[in-house]
Amino acid sequence: MYNTTSDLAEDKLLLLYLLEKIKLPISNNKITQIILENNFINYFSLQQYITELLNSNFIDTIEQEGKNRIVISDNGLKVLSLFRNRISENKIKAIDAYLDNQLDDIKKEISVYAEYTIEGNNYIVNLKTLEKNYILIDIKLNVATNKQAQDLCAKWKKNSSDLYKKLLQVLIDD
Repeated sequence: MYNTTSDLAEDKLLLLYLLEKIKLPISNNKITQIILENNFINYFSLQQYITELLNSNFIDTIEQEGKNRIVISDNGLKVLSLFRNRISENKIKAIDAYLDNQLDDIKKEISVYAEYTIEGNNYIVNLKTLEKNYILIDIKLNVATNKQAQDLCAKWKKNSSDLYKKLLQVLIDD
C-alpha cells in the first residue's frame, strides 16, 4: 500500500498539523471532509490513522455538547514540533490555503448548534453558540410546527452572530 514507512509517518504528521492549525475540537467527519477534499489520504487509511493516533495518545477525544470531538494532545504537539519538517511543503501549503479560505466556516460549524426535538405535539428548538468552549447563548424555544423548527435552525446556523447581537440589544435596551 505504501512504498515506505515515511509516507505513513508523513500522513499522520499531516493530521497532527491540521489539528494544531485549527486549534479547536473538531469532529471526525470534518477532519475526513478536509483530508478527502484535498486528496491527501484515502478514507480507510485516514480512519486507521486517527485510531492509531488516539491509541498512541497523540490526539484525544473530548465530548462537547454530546458529540465527540478530536484535539491534538500535548504529546502530539511535541511530536509535531520534532518532526514537522517531514511533511512536504506542498501539503503544508495546501492545508494552510484551505484553512485560510475555510477556517471561519469551520469555526462557525463547530461553535453554532441548532437542533430540535419533538415532545408531544410541540417542537423544542435548541439554539446555542459557543466561543472558546464557553456558552455565549443557549436558548430553547417551543414552536408548533416542524417547518418553524427547521426554519429557526436554518436561520440560527446562517446568522447566529447577528441574531445574538440583536437579541442582546433588545434585552439590554430600556
